[in-house]
Amino acid sequence: MNTNNRRLKAVDFFCSGGGMSYGMQTAGVDILAGIDNDPKCKETYEANINAEFIEADVFELKEQELEEQLKEKGLKKDDDDLILIGCTPCQFWSTIRTDKEKAEKTKNLLTEFHRFVKHFNPGYVVVENVPGILKNKKKSKLSGFINWLKKNGYKVHANVHNVNEYGVPQSRKRFTLIANRVNRKVIEPEACKTNPTLREFIGPDNGFPILCAGHKDPKDYMNTTAGLNDLNLRRVRRVRHDGGNRFDFADDPELQLDCFIGKDNSFRDTFGRLRWDKPSSTITTKFFSISCGRFAHPEEDRALSLREGAVLQTFPRDYNFRTTTIADTARIIGNAVPPEYSKRIGLSIKQNHLNAV
Repeated sequence: MNTNNRRLKAVDFFCSGGGMSYGMQTAGVDILAGIDNDPKCKETYEANINAEFIEADVFELKEQELEEQLKEKGLKKDDDDLILIGCTPCQFWSTIRTDKEKAEKTKNLLTEFHRFVKHFNPGYVVVENVPGILKNKKKSKLSGFINWLKKNGYKVHANVHNVNEYGVPQSRKRFTLIANRVNRKVIEPEACKTNPTLREFIGPDNGFPILCAGHKDPKDYMNTTAGLNDLNLRRVRRVRHDGGNRFDFADDPELQLDCFIGKDNSFRDTFGRLRWDKPSSTITTKFFSISCGRFAHPEEDRALSLREGAVLQTFPRDYNFRTTTIADTARIIGNAVPPEYSKRIGLSIKQNHLNAV
């Protein structure tokens, strides 16, 4: 089979604000639709992705219903040019402390995605998740999913990658699965020769303004920074530039937090500053708060701005976040697959497709 003149197309399940879709789109993949049950993601997704946002709960969405809805856009069964992407929300499998009862429903999302893979039998399948999904492959249904793929003719790459090795300026380990039934090749993204650092992406040399805590920019909402009360502002001012942490104020009884007394080995990154010449810590949904990790600016007395967090996730500077609160914006950014990483996944699939016979 010659695929040289065929364009790849994809449906992005659990698409959120479009990180995976944007990267795939940049790699030359046509996005047919993004699917998510969060209506707050719709405007952001459709403002940046040349595709429809389908608001749906995957537990209720039927395979035939999706096939009919996207038939005119080219969605069909047994299509070698089709990529099904399933970056399932991962709260249940995350090592970060979460409300497991609240996250219980997310542990079965891979099973629901599997329904659509079985139905459509696409040429390629992509899954991205936290590494914790590997700790109990049986309970997460991952082992059964991978076994089914292999039994049905897919060559499967399934491994944990640090996205810093793939052009993203943060330390962020992610489980990545790429399955291919178009030929017999195992596909994986191509790593960079060097690992990018913070200095290459943010700061005045990259066009970022100097900001204070609680800054609200009427011209550019994304320059917003979270406010700090007087006590937390005093704390962050005591933290050494370029890599300091909460131990820099631990000897001051007015500044030391009671919850950290005698717990020097716990939450060491809290109130920590990022380092210019190292990758950022993982950008979470709380990156705007200095009390939630190493999210303080290397020099300025504040947490990262919304735009800085987005850029460290490799969203382009002009990515249009159609949100109205800091929390909603940060949630889309922190939950995203970094677009640069997804682009590299897309390029690896595209290269395979060009060479498939």
